[in-house]
Amino acid sequence: MEYLVDMRLADSGRSTTPAEGLRLLEHYILPTLERCQQLAAEHRIVAGGPVSGAIALAFIIRADSAREIDAIVAELPVWPRMVTTVTPLTTFADRATSLRPRLERLRAGTPRADVVGAGGAP
Repeated sequence: MEYLVDMRLADSGRSTTPAEGLRLLEHYILPTLERCQQLAAEHRIVAGGPVSGAIALAFIIRADSAREIDAIVAELPVWPRMVTTVTPLTTFADRATSLRPRLERLRAGTPRADVVGAGGAP
């Protein structure tokens, strides 16, 4: 399964001194970029990268389970300093397949079973 991962530096993660900036770069940012390059070489990260003009990453990663995606993201050195959102993605074909029954119901003028009697339209 593929997941969209959006990681943005938390306000608390910002450096306020040159020494903190050096530490952020050496211990968090560069090691994370190196790990992401490895994941891309392993075809785990299939698209995306660093966000231009921001301390942020946006990428699509392949994982077999939510547990696996948690492990991959949490192992990135910068993860504790980031606000992270992970969104499971479906495929275009799967979405089209899931919409076909609704299309047929709409064509037939038949409301969905879960809204019958609720006074709403599908």
